[in-house]
Amino acid sequence: MASPDMLVNALTTMLVTLDPPGLAPVFLGLTVGMTTVQRRQVALRGSLIAFGILAVFALFGSSVLGLLGISIGAFRIAGGLLLFWISFEMVFEKRQERKEKTSQAAITIDQIHDIAVFPLALPLIAGPGAISATVLLAGTFTSAWDRALLIAVIALILLGLYAVLLIAERLDRFLGVTGRAILTRLLGVILAALSVQFVVDGIRAAFSI
Repeated sequence: MASPDMLVNALTTMLVTLDPPGLAPVFLGLTVGMTTVQRRQVALRGSLIAFGILAVFALFGSSVLGLLGISIGAFRIAGGLLLFWISFEMVFEKRQERKEKTSQAAITIDQIHDIAVFPLALPLIAGPGAISATVLLAGTFTSAWDRALLIAVIALILLGLYAVLLIAERLDRFLGVTGRAILTRLLGVILAALSVQFVVDGIRAAFSI
């Protein structure tokens, strides 16, 4: 059964990877001109779709890796390195810039036809970092009950993300540019430490240290 430490680690990893405060201003940019009701619908649909994607990877990600002949140790190393790169972007404010570019491109191409699916659910919420983190965590949550707990953790984080999107305008005004920068950098440092731990665990598993 999953220990309290494992649950705290899962909560922290998913929270930092999804970065709700960093997503709030991007969401505002995506929904410019929309009413409050329309924004709520986009936020709800995007969060639900992202939850579905992450839940599928939580349940079947390890099985897919097995079919491809990829060990969980190797994936932990690769996923840890990817998360470390994301943490690097967060600390040096590159991730926010990339998210904003992604949202702008989507507005140009799709004319906000269905931004809840793209780019909100994919790749802004359930992006490569979140998917990698989910599969990595699923490797430590092995039993059916543990996987259910992991999915509950993902649901809890996405519920919080949905709440942040609902108050995105007020949150963005409250934090301001300086507050957002400080929070993003702090979360980036935490994610860097977690990603290094994933790499260490992966090396131990791969080489049976």
